[in-house]
Amino acid sequence: MSQKLRIGYVPEHFSMPLLQLAATEWGKEHITIVPQPSGTGQMLTSFNAEKPEDRVIDVAIALTEALIAGLAKGRSDYELVGTYVKSSLNWAVITGTDEKASKYNSIKDLQNTKIGISRIGSGSQIMASVMALQHGWTDANGNVQSIEFKVNDTFANLRNGVNQHEGLETSAFMWEWFTTKPFVDSGEVRFIGNVPTPWPSWTIASSKSISSEQKKTLEEFQQKLQETIKAFTNPKNETESRQAIEKHFDYKPEDVQQWWSGVRWALDQREPLANASSMKGQNANTKTVSKAVLTQTLDLLEKAGVFKAPQGGWDFSKFAESSNLVD
Repeated sequence: MSQKLRIGYVPEHFSMPLLQLAATEWGKEHITIVPQPSGTGQMLTSFNAEKPEDRVIDVAIALTEALIAGLAKGRSDYELVGTYVKSSLNWAVITGTDEKASKYNSIKDLQNTKIGISRIGSGSQIMASVMALQHGWTDANGNVQSIEFKVNDTFANLRNGVNQHEGLETSAFMWEWFTTKPFVDSGEVRFIGNVPTPWPSWTIASSKSISSEQKKTLEEFQQKLQETIKAFTNPKNETESRQAIEKHFDYKPEDVQQWWSGVRWALDQREPLANASSMKGQNANTKTVSKAVLTQTLDLLEKAGVFKAPQGGWDFSKFAESSNLVD
């Protein structure tokens, strides 16, 4: 039997086309999907740069900013190979409903407080720095002030942290809006703001240590994932696709409808979003990565203090092979 390709993913609504592909006969034979509920930070750990033989996943469908930041900071064990979701991700800023959290009512209330994150290098950490930049948490030289982070690992721990559970206490954390909404509806946590990404939200990355057989499977996977996305987003299939998300994730139909109207996957078959002309990387697909998105993300994350650019600028070959890059 051929060696299966292990695909790391976050078990959220964005993953539905992947889940559908995994359920096909081809998917059952060629891939294994590996849930990474703590997010992209967990996937970066699962690539395991220090011990390739202990690698948990071979491919990650993960947050664009965290994958790029990892490579910018020196990771060399993986590379970007494609684009999955080309629309923005709406990061919610979340605090608790515990009485001790009542003083946090807007993003401005969070400056100089302890922010919860899932992992070091995670999207929740990187986007907190972007939030700080956008809201002027800077020193006299314009540099983003150092943020005190608390690593709470899981989504449940992050929610407990903002509700002041002992050993987990934080003022707020950031997570995807609709994933969090059921816990807002239940009264467990509160929304106090949001920070949409200015770049396409989900990117496909591959370990550089996969076998030649797995590389062939990866190419086939990228093609079949694109075909699945096209079918999933065909307007004729919209009702069925939305119902699949509602059933699998137990989401309210009205929440799925609102989210569905604002998301676009790579080569989505629906009409472009109203802001598509201002969002870079709209021509990328599951086999390509946009150089414009790389440039934009690197520039903004440097301004946010996530890393510093090397002298002479960035070498894109450290992020993706030239054959995978498009303008």
